Amino acid sequence: MTSIASVTLEVADPAVADRFYSAAFGLGDRLRLRASAAPTSGFRGFTLSLVVPQPADVDAFFEAAVRAGATPLKPAARSLWGYGGVVQAPDGTIWQLASSSKKNTGPATGRVDEVVLLLGVEDVKASKQFYVDHGLAVGKSFGSKYVEFAAEGPVKLALYKRRGLAKVAGVSPDGTGSHRLTIAGDTGPFTDPDGFAWTTASESAAV
Repeated sequence: MTSIASVTLEVADPAVADRFYSAAFGLGDRLRLRASAAPTSGFRGFTLSLVVPQPADVDAFFEAAVRAGATPLKPAARSLWGYGGVVQAPDGTIWQLASSSKKNTGPATGRVDEVVLLLGVEDVKASKQFYVDHGLAVGKSFGSKYVEFAAEGPVKLALYKRRGLAKVAGVSPDGTGSHRLTIAGDTGPFTDPDGFAWTTASESAAV
């Protein structure tokens, strides 16, 4: 079964981005950074989510990210599914901070239970089949709206309609140019139907 070892964000200044992510999230080897000046504008077609134990953890990560220089896109608040908020890192990456719990059971733990990469795609069914053909097993599927793949690595993968994902993130769906994202998995290099590039974990580690 294919798994995701890490994601690489292409940023203008890796040293500056590293200081931000170390202060805000501290994700270790799950997140890598690489210098890039590839043209990009607007929504890059994906978000990264930190799934945490309780609302106190959402608030702690949200506040740490804003202190480190992130822009709030959606304030942390309760919803039908739990509690969460959205921020945009200085490099432009959009991060969702979420917990399925609506109540705290104690002080913030500082723990990240899951890192989820949500790809905004034009055709969820077609992209789902593409990834199944490349070795990913489906964990949950909701027709043409959302697909979540079974997680066996440090990062979970899910697919969402591009416009819907932009709405969840609180931004316009319009965007052009590079995604500025490379996904490292245990399969051969390929590019999916929406232009998201995959590489092998060993190649990513060598960057």
